[in-house]
Amino acid sequence: MKEYYDVIIVGTGAAGLYCALNLPERKNILMITKKEADQSDSFLAQGGICMLRGEDDYEDYFEDTMRAGHYENNKKAVDLMLRSSNSIIRDLLMREVDFERNEKGDLEFTREGAHSQPRILFHKDITGKEITSKLLAQAQTRENIEIVEYMTMVDLISADNICGGVVAMDEQDEIYEIRAPYVVLACGGLGGLYKNSTNFPHITGDALGIAMKHGVMLENIDYIQIHPTTLYSQKPGRRFLISESVRGEGAYLYDKNGQRFTNELQPRDLLSQAIFSQMEKQDTEFVWEDMRPLGETAIMKHFPNIFSRCLEEGFDVRKEPIPVVPAQHYFMGGIKVNLGSRTSMQGLYACGETSCNGVHGKNRLASNSLLESLVFARRAADDILFGKKPEPCRAGAVDRKAYEDRENLMAGYRTVILNEIERMKKSHE
Repeated sequence: MKEYYDVIIVGTGAAGLYCALNLPERKNILMITKKEADQSDSFLAQGGICMLRGEDDYEDYFEDTMRAGHYENNKKAVDLMLRSSNSIIRDLLMREVDFERNEKGDLEFTREGAHSQPRILFHKDITGKEITSKLLAQAQTRENIEIVEYMTMVDLISADNICGGVVAMDEQDEIYEIRAPYVVLACGGLGGLYKNSTNFPHITGDALGIAMKHGVMLENIDYIQIHPTTLYSQKPGRRFLISESVRGEGAYLYDKNGQRFTNELQPRDLLSQAIFSQMEKQDTEFVWEDMRPLGETAIMKHFPNIFSRCLEEGFDVRKEPIPVVPAQHYFMGGIKVNLGSRTSMQGLYACGETSCNGVHGKNRLASNSLLESLVFARRAADDILFGKKPEPCRAGAVDRKAYEDRENLMAGYRTVILNEIERMKKSHE
């Protein structure tokens, strides 16, 4: 790892990787990640990635996204995402991402909750892994991209609201000052702050606390999505997600008496509320999800990973319902960015779940996350290449003593984030 790069990207999920791959090979790029490069939430995404299916689908897709987001979405950002989706999918296909196809060899689409029609491409029930692993493999072959694992960003280097790099620490708490005129924050959400979450536990929203320290603008950080259906377990750790596609393909939800109690295809926030209400009414810790209506063939073809994981927990989804419970899943707020993924600090960009460009509004439509991440990661790369260049950062040497107590430093960021979430909740009441 060197002291100076053209671009530093924090995070190795879909957004960070796609941004790196959309920058030319003449750019010297450093990517850092807290754990191993494949331990990002992008690898966990099950359902799929949306695609606009022609002009006849535009109004429906736009309205589905707006309705799910309670009409708090940024319409320009939504339009940009929809209009960009076909070129993103074409590019993924060129990168040999393997989406499901029908007997004729045409792309096969599925439907999820709150979608008016099927428009979601998928790879079994591990779409995120299929996309992100292909991007990671390509990034690893690029000589201009250096990926450093077990390296945590602990601060930004900045002066006069101009970013000049990052301060990072390795597993042995050694401190590194790394300079670059461009920094891209693509470090995921904040699920590690919650007891029940589908996220990796090390993804704790550090970038938000660091951004606040430097006066970088945030937006709607209390907009935190609960996924309605994760596999209920009394074991500690990350919750296993039962994809929205399962309900989109015809699975039912039952109460403790085996009775359907709600519309399974509602937006996630409304369905989560219905489940919580039913659990409270009947004093239960979960409800039941029944995949049997899909039939064994569809289950084994479309959801082999879910089948295997449930079997490990003692449930055969071909023969019986499984217990499910809502859990923290996705973060709609974040570091405020424009349509080029620029933050309020010169030279600093954010994309993916870390950022808030307004696409999702108050609640994300299923399978818009991977698309949004890729669209605005490419926008960040384009803006770095063709946008107005930032002024040189005049930041001096880093005071290394400020980072000697890593545990307290990171705990402080987490506390600041949680306090700000509570403050924002009150402001939205």
